Amino acid sequence: MSNLDFSAQPLFSWYVVLLALSGIIMLVLGVLPLGGLKVGLRTFNVLFALGFLGYAYYLVFVFEGSEYTIYYKAFILPVAMTVASVKAIVEHSNEKNRPTPPARAYNPNAPYAPGAAQPAAFNPVAPVARQPGQPVPPQGASPYQPGAPAQPVADNPYAQPQPPQQPAG
Repeated sequence: MSNLDFSAQPLFSWYVVLLALSGIIMLVLGVLPLGGLKVGLRTFNVLFALGFLGYAYYLVFVFEGSEYTIYYKAFILPVAMTVASVKAIVEHSNEKNRPTPPARAYNPNAPYAPGAAQPAAFNPVAPVARQPGQPVPPQGASPYQPGAPAQPVADNPYAQPQPPQQPAG
């Protein structure tokens, strides 16, 4: 026996149909593995969908009363859940389609920024950036003995300068 009779009780019948339709939409959004929906939102969709479908089933097949109350506020939840689900799906698809920015070129003279991405490779030949106010050693000075000239190394431009030789004596 069914309580759906659009000619005798059109408002009740449409209420039940809309309850069932809302439940089906929320169930589809909760069950299908759509990208971007978090587990919590999917769980709420399924739980409320089962509630709406169960209530619609009750009103159609079990309800035998003559009076009933229609809660129009019950349709705010399915609309809000559907909007939130569609919004999450669209944002997820927009993130997937967004191009990744190109990597910045390495600049050895850039100021140090804590937390910033570090360069992929270290360049030992690059000049060393000095902090402002730090003394600059004079050109040609030996790092081993102050005031002694550095010894050039012709065959290896990357070798460390050798300390000057003391005369045997």
